[in-house]
Amino acid sequence: MAAIIRHPAVAGRFYPADPRDLRAAIAAYCSVDKTPLPAIGCVVPHAGYLYSGKVAGAVFSGLEVPRRCIVLCPNHTGKGPPLSIMSRGTWETPLGAASIDQGLSEGLREKFPLLTEDSEAHSTEHAIEVQMPFLQIRRPDFTFVPLALGTGNFEILEGLGNAIAEVLAAQAEPVLIIASSDMNHYENDSVTRVKDQKAIDKILALDAQGLFDVVMREKISMCGFGPTVAMLTAAQHLGATKVELVRYATSGDVSGDREMVVGYAGMIVRRAQPR
Repeated sequence: MAAIIRHPAVAGRFYPADPRDLRAAIAAYCSVDKTPLPAIGCVVPHAGYLYSGKVAGAVFSGLEVPRRCIVLCPNHTGKGPPLSIMSRGTWETPLGAASIDQGLSEGLREKFPLLTEDSEAHSTEHAIEVQMPFLQIRRPDFTFVPLALGTGNFEILEGLGNAIAEVLAAQAEPVLIIASSDMNHYENDSVTRVKDQKAIDKILALDAQGLFDVVMREKISMCGFGPTVAMLTAAQHLGATKVELVRYATSGDVSGDREMVVGYAGMIVRRAQPR
């Protein structure tokens, strides 16, 4: 069987294509002052590093990256089926290759048969790719499961979250669940901050249903609400007790354009630490 290699689709556009420049960029975004702590999950933005790199870096600086990760993203391209998973192969970035966790992928497919083996949805999708260099720097030996979600059906998202929790509860080692998402899109800065805070409040409350409801009711164009709903659902079952908003920004903070912005929230989901 031929090896499956997913080549970079947005290197040189969303993040530097030169390995030295890419390492330097991530070093600049990641704080050396933070003490990384264990986490169950997180929400990380996926825009170009110029706009969201500081928010992403704040997240990855504040958590311990375990050897195994699940990375969920929205399907921006419309390619492939609604629930696309890759179960084998490698993803390349300018920093080298990262391997898909075949055992974990197959476990998820068995537990949640709606997942479809598919590489097309991932072929040009940027929302997982931009997370990869951060993971490669923080944990060079990591393996991962890529999931691209093109559905907004709450019952399906909740079912996926339940399946993820069941699979991870049976693992002998921790697995980090990463929800790749930007927040509200293409409204002015003031409106975006108000809308985003409504979504952030539901995430802080570990309220997956509440997040879904407020996104729908308030028309918050949070592209990765589906991955976040699934992550929160799984995290609740896995013992999450607190969520920390580590950084928030909008594209206007960089561009100076406050009339049409995108919001970025970096959030970490944890269990209470024993005293």
